[in-house]
Amino acid sequence: MKKFEGEATKKLLESKFITENQFEEITAYRNRNIFSLHAELKFFLYLSVLLFTSGIGILIYQNIDTIGHIAILSILFIIIGVCFYYCFKNSKGFQKTETIFDSPVLEYLVLAATILTCIFIGYLQFQYEAFGTHYGLATLIPTLISFFCAYYFDNKSVLTIAITGLAAYVGISATPQDLLRNNFYASQNLTYSAILLGGILIVWTIYSSKIALKTHFKLLYLTFALHLISIASISGLTDYHNNSLWMLFVVVLAGSAYYFYKISYELKAISLYVFMIIYAYIGINVFLFSICEYIDFFEIWELFVIILPVYFIGSIVIFIKLIKNFNKEIAA
Repeated sequence: MKKFEGEATKKLLESKFITENQFEEITAYRNRNIFSLHAELKFFLYLSVLLFTSGIGILIYQNIDTIGHIAILSILFIIIGVCFYYCFKNSKGFQKTETIFDSPVLEYLVLAATILTCIFIGYLQFQYEAFGTHYGLATLIPTLISFFCAYYFDNKSVLTIAITGLAAYVGISATPQDLLRNNFYASQNLTYSAILLGGILIVWTIYSSKIALKTHFKLLYLTFALHLISIASISGLTDYHNNSLWMLFVVVLAGSAYYFYKISYELKAISLYVFMIIYAYIGINVFLFSICEYIDFFEIWELFVIILPVYFIGSIVIFIKLIKNFNKEIAA
């Protein structure tokens, strides 16, 4: 790695992008072997929050008969209160632009407090039915709290919880694994809800950009929107029980692919670009195989066998070329 960095610095010097003095300063700095522990410390803080909240969940599960429901809820409430008190006391308050806090501990205390709040409200509803038969409130209230904390404390991790809660409120599990397990076939309403929610997230990002409200949240919103719309549209394409709306899902997926193609260049977000290509490719294949159902392959099966490997190999080559071109264009 050091050899690669040295060669890269020499090329910058030879190309006259840096001066001889700057080259010597860079070389001297690298020879000091100084490295930052910032990323490692943040990782351990994040891990500690997950372990702490998971430990509380396991403790409740294993000792629920011994400790008692009131005691558990009281302990949770006290911990949540202490966390939020510290966070509000040491935060800089709400700001429309990105906020950088002096201590990274504050960011993870907000995350811990939000997760514990979700546990507290869920436990309260499960054990005492605090919201009666209005089970959606047990999801909506933690979601609203999460959105408030995400914007007030400028916390992307909490915003992820908020968007997931919003998706759960409309009947969708928005985690990457659970998204694929959703039974869209059982109810077309899930498909429409996913597309509608994805559209709402896109509209919100556009509105937020116009009023300059937490514009750095845009990529997170768009990532959720891309997965929701694309997976729901592909599920609609493969649902042959409702052929009358089949072309509608083709249009939605095509429109989604075009929008995220444009926005990925605007944001220089390779993650959006890669997933857009993958979803578009799956959609194109579903569309082609649907058309192939009306073709009799009995007489041309030999040609089909020859073309198929070439098609998939060509797809891989085109995919790699698209990624390379994207990296070149956003680097220019």
